[in-house]
Amino acid sequence: MDSKNVIAAVALSTAVIVLYSLFFIPEQTSVNQNKAENDKIEQSTETPSIEKKETIVAISRDEALSESKRIEFENNNIIGSISLKGASIDDLTFKKYKVSLDEEERVTLLGPRNIKQGYLIESGFVTSDKNIDVPNSKTVWSLEGNNKLTDKSPIKLSWTNNQGLTFKKEISLDDEYLFTVKQKVINNSDKKYDFYSYGQIIRNEIPEIIDFLILHEGLIATLDDELIEEDYDDIQEKKFTKIAKKGWLGISDKYWITSLIPPENTEFKTTFDYKNKFRANFITTDPLELNKNGSIEEELKIIVAAKRVDVIDGYAETLNIEKFDLVIDWGFLYFITKPLFFGIDYFFKLLGNYGLAIIAITICIRLAFFPLANFSFRSMAKMKALQPEMVRLKELHKDDKMKLQQEMMALYKKEKVNPMSGCLPILVQIPVFFALYKVLFVTIEMRQMPFYGWIHDLSERDPTSLFNLFGLLPYDVPSFLVIGAWPVAMGVSMWIQQKLNPAPTDPMQAKIFMFFPLFLTVILAPFPSGLVIYWTVNNILTMAQQVFIMRRTTVKTVT
Repeated sequence: MDSKNVIAAVALSTAVIVLYSLFFIPEQTSVNQNKAENDKIEQSTETPSIEKKETIVAISRDEALSESKRIEFENNNIIGSISLKGASIDDLTFKKYKVSLDEEERVTLLGPRNIKQGYLIESGFVTSDKNIDVPNSKTVWSLEGNNKLTDKSPIKLSWTNNQGLTFKKEISLDDEYLFTVKQKVINNSDKKYDFYSYGQIIRNEIPEIIDFLILHEGLIATLDDELIEEDYDDIQEKKFTKIAKKGWLGISDKYWITSLIPPENTEFKTTFDYKNKFRANFITTDPLELNKNGSIEEELKIIVAAKRVDVIDGYAETLNIEKFDLVIDWGFLYFITKPLFFGIDYFFKLLGNYGLAIIAITICIRLAFFPLANFSFRSMAKMKALQPEMVRLKELHKDDKMKLQQEMMALYKKEKVNPMSGCLPILVQIPVFFALYKVLFVTIEMRQMPFYGWIHDLSERDPTSLFNLFGLLPYDVPSFLVIGAWPVAMGVSMWIQQKLNPAPTDPMQAKIFMFFPLFLTVILAPFPSGLVIYWTVNNILTMAQQVFIMRRTTVKTVT
């Protein structure tokens, strides 16, 4: 490609990013403005507070788990326990996901509230009447019936206060990641009370996060169809509050989601805040009236899931949770990213390997843009064939730049060449490249999936290095020198492809472009190996198409 094409491509990429930041990124309100809005919401609702003071202690996870009686739960995907103290879901491990390829330890997400890595979900009723005792984090519930929660057997919990009120919970579990909590209050007194239902996720500390611009990790919700994404740092600086009539809320990790779905057809207030712990909670704004000798009941759903696309989309559809699919951060190229995933997933089911699926989707992309690439390559081939004539014109009119420009434009017109058309394939590939990177980066389906040979995880970088001859020499190299075999193959293919394009006539530009493949090899070395495989195969297919076009292209001027 010539220098003008590259500059145009880079400029367009920059413009896309700038325009996106101007028109698609939600406007950020100031801390004071946001605080004023939150205060206004707080004053407009008289719902009671669900904040509780808790203490973190320096004990191990196992010690914390043994401090209270527990009810175990298990299905095909998760295993863990519910604490009878507080009736909180605070122990959950994913059975099918390992921490790393080299370990057998499974990914554990939730933990008891009083340890440093505490991460839990709780729910219940609160009241504005301070004379009424309601269950809290220290309440010890009684178990009725089954002593283990499975997808075939729910559990029932109860607790009675001294004022004649009995609180009950029935918790059921499906065969994947969904907990359904039916909450009930039975009034055995002759008094009348108002109650508000709530659900709350508590996380004691910020987990290890990637902190990368293209991925959101933190507090998330869709409230009345509006997507809310708040980073941990944002919540530490300011509290977020919003009243909505429908939606969901949660805390999102790269591959995992912990979420609450409030009762249907009920207005609720969602709050994200930080007071020594991160909290994502909702509380209903309209009280439930508990008449004497009567009862009230509400149901909420809890999803603690691995972000598998079929699982998330399945819950969004079957539970009618609008925009729940956005727990997977598809990004602003959603309309490209998600179809691209489905294409890769289709070929994976057909071929049995995600690496082969990436190659197959690469071929499909090349076929889709075949006519456009043909047009571009014909123009580039003509540009290369015109190089001797252009050099002659520059020598002839070296002292008259105006005349040179006129002669070159006349030459382009005569040969029907557009010097900018060579950048079209690059411009087309930019959004596809970003979308594929996003797919490889955020989807758990790609996590720890192998290719052939030394690639054991397509979502991670190529682990080999040119500087120890790809493992042939018996020593390790620093991480910044890990430039694997696939990135090297990508760089070589780009260098060969560059030789097929018309060279810049300016000597300085020619030297710069000589190092361009090396530059991209170093830049792309840390990228997911699946992405580098895509780029390498794409280069090879591009070269094959380009060679074919160049052999069939002639110009009138040059003989």
